[in-house]
Amino acid sequence: MSQSPYKQVDVTGDKSSDVVWHQASVTHDERVRANGHKSAVLWFTGLSGSGKSTVANAVDKLLHDSGCKTYVLDGDNVRHGLNGDLSFSDVDRVENIRRIGEVSKLFVDAGLIVSTAFISPFTQDRDMVRKQLSSGQFIEVFIDTPLEVCEQRDPKGLYKKARAGEIKNFTGIDSSYEAPLSPEIIVNTADKSVKQCAELVVEYLREYGYLSR
Repeated sequence: MSQSPYKQVDVTGDKSSDVVWHQASVTHDERVRANGHKSAVLWFTGLSGSGKSTVANAVDKLLHDSGCKTYVLDGDNVRHGLNGDLSFSDVDRVENIRRIGEVSKLFVDAGLIVSTAFISPFTQDRDMVRKQLSSGQFIEVFIDTPLEVCEQRDPKGLYKKARAGEIKNFTGIDSSYEAPLSPEIIVNTADKSVKQCAELVVEYLREYGYLSR
């Protein structure tokens, strides 16, 4: 297994002994029953321009329209606030994923199906989030779109800037991306429409009993 670029911080060791987890009056199981579906994280990972955010939002729309309680945590949106202090260095990328993993865990506890659209380039860090959740609550969705296709799309002009040396630490160019070895779902947006990609993910949720409606 590939290693993260730095030794991960043991955040549990930094906590005061006075900080104790507060048990909510409404349990996770009660929230799940009220929502009418299981809760989970759909963790969309892939290169910039692969279609992570587009597919995640399409999935979110399908689920919302069917009555599910959902939310999308988008990489760019999160960096406007919660992770606005982080750069795109390998070290800060790891911290970016650690924080969003903690937020995702809270959404799952609330009974939601939360979709996260982050490059999340390191295997070890995606596995770190998986280990924080119960079995079946982390669903890795690999948007397996080839680099050449992503670069042709280049919706934000980032690949062009990276090739010109204007952006450093850009995944796929001068920063590595470790593709998932055994994701729950593989989607290739190069040969499928957005609708087909979204329906593929929702069908997985139906097949494995996440949706009861």
